[in-house]
Amino acid sequence: MLNSENAVQVLVGGVDEAGRGPLAGPVIAAAVVLVQGQVIPGVRDSKQLSATRRTELAGRIRSEAVAWAVAGAEVEEIDRLNILHATMLAMRRAVERLEIGPGRIRIDGNRAPQLPGYSGIVETVVGGDRSCPAIAAASILAKTHRDLLMQALHQRVPQYGFGQHKGYPTAAHRQALMCHGPCSEHRRSFRPVRLALEKAGAV
Repeated sequence: MLNSENAVQVLVGGVDEAGRGPLAGPVIAAAVVLVQGQVIPGVRDSKQLSATRRTELAGRIRSEAVAWAVAGAEVEEIDRLNILHATMLAMRRAVERLEIGPGRIRIDGNRAPQLPGYSGIVETVVGGDRSCPAIAAASILAKTHRDLLMQALHQRVPQYGFGQHKGYPTAAHRQALMCHGPCSEHRRSFRPVRLALEKAGAV
C-alpha cells in the first residue's frame, strides 16, 4: 500500500527536537511519519507527560508509525555552529534517516532546516507539538532518546547530577558546574559554562 504513488501523498512527517536549552549534552531531533489522520492514543506534547508515560508511548510510536528516525548534533557542533544551526542540522539528519519519505513534513517552531533532495512540502508549525500528531510523536522520541543519553552520561560523571536535570540549568546543576568546572559534554558557548571556565582559569 505504501509503495503506491498516491499513498505517499497522504503520509505526513513531523519533526521536533529536545535539548536546545541545556548547558550540556547533544541536541536531539526526531522525525516520525504517520498516515494523514492517524492518531496514536495518548500521544501529545512530551512536556505534558511523565517520564514513565513518555517511555511507554515511545515504544508504541516506534511500532505503529510508518517510519521514524532519531539524530543529533554533538556538543562540538553546537559550540561551532550555535544552538539554532545545530538544531537545524539534527533535524535534517533525522529526516534523511527516514526509510519512507512523506509527501509533507511539518517542523515544530518557526524555522525549518534545509532539506537537500527532499521534493515534498515543508511547513513550520508554531506549537506543533500540541496540534500535529506526527510532531507530538517526534517530541516524545526526541525527549526519551536524549534522556537516555543523559542518564548514561550521569554514570560517567555523577557529580553533575545529569540523571536528574538532564543538563538543564537548574540551581543544582549551576552549583555543580561552579564547584567541579565543566566536563567534556558541557557547551562552552553557553554563558554559565563560560563563567565556570573563567572561574577555573581555563579561558
